[in-house]
Formats: sequence, structure tokens, C-alpha cells
Amino acid sequence: MRVLAALSGGVDSAVAAARAVDAGHDVVGVHMALSRNRDQFRTGSRGCCSIEDAGDARRAADVLGIPYYVWDLSERFEQTVVADFLAEYEAGRTPNPCVRCNEHIKFEALLDKGVALGFDAVCTGHYARVEIAQDGTRSLLRARDAAKDQSYVLAVMGPDRLARSMFPLGDVPSKEQVRAEAADRGLAVSAKPDSYDICFVADGDTQGFLRDRLGSRPGPVVDAEGTVVGEHDGAYAYTVGQRKGLSLGRPAPDGRPRYVLDVQTSSNTVVVGAAELLTVRELEGDRAVWFDPAPEPGEWFGCSVQVRAHGTPVEARARRVPVPAPGSSAGVDDGPHQQVEVHLEDGLRGIAPGQSLVLFEGDRVIGQATVTASRR
Repeated sequence: MRVLAALSGGVDSAVAAARAVDAGHDVVGVHMALSRNRDQFRTGSRGCCSIEDAGDARRAADVLGIPYYVWDLSERFEQTVVADFLAEYEAGRTPNPCVRCNEHIKFEALLDKGVALGFDAVCTGHYARVEIAQDGTRSLLRARDAAKDQSYVLAVMGPDRLARSMFPLGDVPSKEQVRAEAADRGLAVSAKPDSYDICFVADGDTQGFLRDRLGSRPGPVVDAEGTVVGEHDGAYAYTVGQRKGLSLGRPAPDGRPRYVLDVQTSSNTVVVGAAELLTVRELEGDRAVWFDPAPEPGEWFGCSVQVRAHGTPVEARARRVPVPAPGSSAGVDDGPHQQVEVHLEDGLRGIAPGQSLVLFEGDRVIGQATVTASRR
């Protein structure tokens, strides 16, 4: 197969590309330039896709003996991932930019362009597995290394793009083995630190980034009874479940810590309260995508639910909400209006609208949606 290997400049993508070469594929490496600032450098191990990463990706391609290109996707990245990030926070929701990057950049812009150029698949260094059934159906499964598993942020891709994706590191038992393999292959990135946090907020100051883009918008912080207990500089900078940085001028009567319960952007108000008020047992989500075999609309099924990239799955029951196709009273909409309802067996704390909700059956991803509402 002709394979387009996404080379981020890190050790995972380099070893994944090397394994694709070993498998006999015709591999071409490509680095996605996502920053609009061509002089951007890493800050420690924060961030990714910087000018240094592009150089590391080129050197890895040279060692592997594969062609290498840089594709400028910075405008697409700004218009989709960064714009979505700002719009979601401004609306009082909590987005996951890695999910949106996988959706709009790595498995939309990159894959679609690769297919248009005659490539059969895209290879990345994500930690996840793809299982192919006898009838050709592909399933997305958790990685063998649970600590590095990235099936949560990949679930947004859906079955069509999964059919053209390769994750050679899915069966690797540990990151240490990947680093050792990179060193054995002579790849200089073998000891390179992992990137973390939000790649376009390289200094890690998310609130500072939001203030710079959205400006100062002072407003009240109130308790669950509506009593003003403090002030904020912008409700957009707060997220449900947050405890630190609330700057409350009046302590709780019982002296216990308070957490953000709600962000009301219409009134520019942040609501705080006790920890037990954060627990919810019902969730709703939209923009749902389903992997084959997709559940039947309207039927409740047992599953486990994960709402954070490294969160613990919890037992639940869920159903695919039947939404009529546009302009028709029959049939179910398979587009962006698909919805899901979830009942959590024991509840979860601090779930905010905008978070990615992923449903699992064992290790297999059933589907994914974006949280729109939660109820106690």
C-alpha cells in the first residue's frame, strides 16, 4: 500500500513510520505545520508542531530513507481547532482540542488530501488498535498499553476514516519499548520528551491565552443560592469542576471547599458550590458518530463511558436517540445531528458541556458524542 506517515517530530510517529516501512508499504513522510508563527519554538516539553519538531521529523525521515514533505495546514488549524476552542469556552463549554485536531486535521484534512493524491492510508503514532473482522468490518480498540491508550481522542474519526488509518503502536506493551526501538534504529528522537498540554498554548497558560483572545469581562461569582461571593475577570475562563483560582471573597458557611457548578455565559455568571453538587447521573450528547456495528436507534444497551482522555471508564446504559432525517418523517439522520442519551450507574463528578463522551464495549469503541447537558 501507499502510506502517508504523519511525522510530528516525536518518537511515536517516527517508530510508527519505521514499522510501516518494515511491513513493506510504500511510505512517504509528511509533517503538518500548524503554527501561524513560523518562529515558534517549544517551551520545554510543552507544545508540538514547532519549527524544532519539523527538523526532527526531517531527520527521522532521512534515517528511514523515505521522502519527506511539510504541509502547511496552519490556516485550517486556526479556522477549525483554535476557533472552536475559543468559541466553546466563550459559550461556557469545555472543549478538547486534541479531539477536534484529530477530527478536522489529522483524519480530515490530512487523510482527505492523502487519498486525493493516491495514498491508501495514513499512518500515525497514536496508541490504539484496529481489529478487522472476517466480513471486513473494522473496530477501534484500546491500546495494549493502557497508560498510553488514545482511543478516547480517536473515537471522533468514525468508521469511514478508520478504514484508511494505521496505528502500528497499538500492540506495543510500553512507551519504554518504543524509545528502545527508536534508539536501536538510530532515531535521534528516542529520548525526546513527550509533548503535553495544548499545543497552541505552548507556555501552558490557558487562562492567559483566553484573556488575550477574548478580553476582560468582569462579572459575579455566586453560590448555589445566588449570593455573590466573589468576582471574576471572564466567565469563559472557568470550567465545571474547577476548584483552584476562584478568588472567592467570602468563605463557605461550613468552611468546605467550593467548586464551579455552572458557567452562565448569558449573564456572565460563575456558580460555585459543594463537591456533592457536581455528581451527575444523566448525560446528553450530540454530533454522535458510531462504529460498525452501530447500535439500533432507540434501544438501550449496556456500556462503559469515558469523559476524559485519561479518565476512568464507568458503567452505564446508553441509547442512540432516533432523530428523523431532514425533510423526512421516516428514517434516521446519519449526519451531524445524531444524539445520544446516557444513564450512569454510579454517577460522575464535574462533567462540563463540550467534553467528549466515548462509549465502550470492553476495549471496543462503540461511538462518540459531545456532551450538551447533564443532570443530577
